[in-house]
Amino acid sequence: MNKFLTLYLFAFISIVSFAQNKGILSGVIKTKSKALEDKKVISISSLRKTYYSDIQGNYKTDSIPFGKYEVIYYTLGFEQKKVTVTINKSNTKVNATLKELAYNLEGVDVSGNKKNGVGATKRMRPIEGVLISQGKKNEVIDIEQTGGNKAVNQGRQIYAQIPGLNIWESDGAGIQLGIGGRGLNPSRTSNYNTRQNGYDISADALGYPETYYIPPTEAVKKIQLIRGAAALQFGTQFGGLLNFVLKTGNEEKKLEATLRQTNGSFGLSNTFLELGGSTKKWNYYAYAQYKKGNDFRPNSEFDVNAIGINAQYKFSEKTSANIEFTKMSYLAHQPGGLTDLQFNTNPDTSYRTRNWFQVDWNLAAFQFDHEFNSSARINSRFFGLIANRKALGVLEQINRIDPLQERDYILGEFMNFGNETRFLKTYTVKDNIWAFVTGFRYYKGYNHSMQGLADSTDQPNFEYLNPNYVEGSDYEFPSQNISAFIEHIFALTNHFSITPGVRFESINTNANGWYRNTVTDLAGNVVFDEKVTETQSNNRSFVIGGLGLNYKQSDTLEVYANASQNYRSINFTDMQIQNPNFKIDPNLEDEKGYNFDLGVRGLVGNKINYDISLFLLSYDNRIGTAIQTDPVLFNVYQYRTNISKSVTKGVEGMIAIDWWKLLINDTSKLSVRTFVNTAFTDAKYVSSLEPAFNNKKVELVPEFTFKTGLRVGYGNFSTQFQYSYTSEHFSDATNTLQQANAVNGLIPAYSIVDWSVKYKWKMLQLETGINNLTNSIYFTRRATAYPGPGIIPSAPRNYFLTLQLRV
Repeated sequence: MNKFLTLYLFAFISIVSFAQNKGILSGVIKTKSKALEDKKVISISSLRKTYYSDIQGNYKTDSIPFGKYEVIYYTLGFEQKKVTVTINKSNTKVNATLKELAYNLEGVDVSGNKKNGVGATKRMRPIEGVLISQGKKNEVIDIEQTGGNKAVNQGRQIYAQIPGLNIWESDGAGIQLGIGGRGLNPSRTSNYNTRQNGYDISADALGYPETYYIPPTEAVKKIQLIRGAAALQFGTQFGGLLNFVLKTGNEEKKLEATLRQTNGSFGLSNTFLELGGSTKKWNYYAYAQYKKGNDFRPNSEFDVNAIGINAQYKFSEKTSANIEFTKMSYLAHQPGGLTDLQFNTNPDTSYRTRNWFQVDWNLAAFQFDHEFNSSARINSRFFGLIANRKALGVLEQINRIDPLQERDYILGEFMNFGNETRFLKTYTVKDNIWAFVTGFRYYKGYNHSMQGLADSTDQPNFEYLNPNYVEGSDYEFPSQNISAFIEHIFALTNHFSITPGVRFESINTNANGWYRNTVTDLAGNVVFDEKVTETQSNNRSFVIGGLGLNYKQSDTLEVYANASQNYRSINFTDMQIQNPNFKIDPNLEDEKGYNFDLGVRGLVGNKINYDISLFLLSYDNRIGTAIQTDPVLFNVYQYRTNISKSVTKGVEGMIAIDWWKLLINDTSKLSVRTFVNTAFTDAKYVSSLEPAFNNKKVELVPEFTFKTGLRVGYGNFSTQFQYSYTSEHFSDATNTLQQANAVNGLIPAYSIVDWSVKYKWKMLQLETGINNLTNSIYFTRRATAYPGPGIIPSAPRNYFLTLQLRV
């Protein structure tokens, strides 16, 4: 018995002694220049072990045998730091501060002081997740720092510091977003590759890239914009990438709830509720929005519902999965357009009482992320869309009275799904970090479009009178896309890099269906009626390439340049819509061209930020609109065809200065900031075989845009004024000055002043402001169809008041 007891005690003492010869290593990793919300890597090569900190930099290893080790601390964009550590006790604490690389893979915070910055715009990291933006013109909008009425997605304030944009204002509720830049049509942002959390949200990325849905601004954390060179990584759109990054749950709380109530002019009421939080393995975020109002014209009431949920599960520090679902539905009464005379006489009236628009948008996505090690990661996204949009009303020219007969009903149904997988690898060559990203995309789309007659009432009755044989057309538009790309950063020195890239595309678009060919005499009697059945298919494969250059002397001075080929396929979906104001060439061809940027940007501490660039967009076989006259009825209409080659060139610039920090005290809570954002754009048709187009100005391109703002902030209080100016521009390629039906003509210059104020006190936040402070009477678009046709007036002076409670 004594022997057994002695052996037991010896074994116990041995185990305890062995355990006492181990300890853990812990501490905090910081960055010298700025806070970096990203995980840091702790590597002990002799033990073949790698650990990760949390996003605040806190780390803790498991038990390590006593001894001396070389520990490497590292994260993207910062120099590796090697520290010799002796572990001889139970808990050894070592803190490390990383120095930013001169070559800077981290990026620049344009807003400087985040609490009181006029500049709500940042720039992307050259490597961000599985995305490379090195050498590309890009901006990131921090929504928390923007002013204005977020309940109505006020575009001219949200995108205030993005130069060169032409922003349409189609409704007072901000239901749809219309932005264009560098000579591109703003219609439903169709010239951008529009995404949410990295996946497609447009109706059909190939056949109908129009965006009927955008997430509520109150649910958005930031908006990423990469100009035309984004085509190499994200697909062929001349405008580039526009990506809405939604919020996630608070990492520090298990549950956080925010309630926002906004009321404003014209019966606006917006209720927004969000819930989010984190546990050890889970992070979740959910929101719900209900918005209603009447807008400022008769026949313009709207009702919007939106929900979203995002849940992430962390299998380990290296592996996570994320699932998302988003739904938005709305019904909008549309007051129609106005003629020039009607607008100049009484812009707040309506001559259409029977036009309605309804949308139901459902998005789902699943995302998988894995880090193989500190220098390699993969991301795979599966996504899908089931949606429809319904347009009901009178499409007759607005200079004719409503005949009070059966209404046109256009139904679009959209179903698509796809996968996009990306792999990013970084490695070191002569102490410089090189990196490449490669990826694959598969996309399958299906659209169904019908046009026919509905009842003659003024109610939103979305039903065909003859559903089995509609009076207009019935088409299916299946599409398929397979693509692959690679882009590589070669850091030749710690200041200079080149980033070439190449993308392969295989695109298949189809149109299968029929349309009614009906001919009437001048009295409106049908003299000929036939059903025309057709099948169209278009298969094409091609390769596009691009090259980016980047020289960064320091944060104060960075020079970038890029050139990228681009491509845009024709939209089959619109080709058989019958509209007396608008006709489409049945022989449309795809568009090709390239983008070029040359710019200089920098940040002087938290005092001055600037970005000035030259750009060129060459657009071959450009699709545009021209004026033609019906030879039988003598109606004037817009004809959409391959107009000509167009060349758009110009200069864009933005500078923001915090005068208080520059001249008085750079550590003060007080901030007095101004920004100036301007663009000069020259866009013309060249080398056209049609004299009517040659050397004419490209439609929807203002030659000069200018925005400036003043923001004063102290602590939790800030107030902001903003002035916006857009020069006159044309709505068609023949540069028509005015037309009786108001579909074509000049869009006069306009300027707007906006004011907003925000104050936060403990759990409460108050926001208020006045948009269009000087009560300017103006319009931003002439519509060929819904919500017109004709001039769409913008809102007069209006106010908003938001109360927020966060617990």
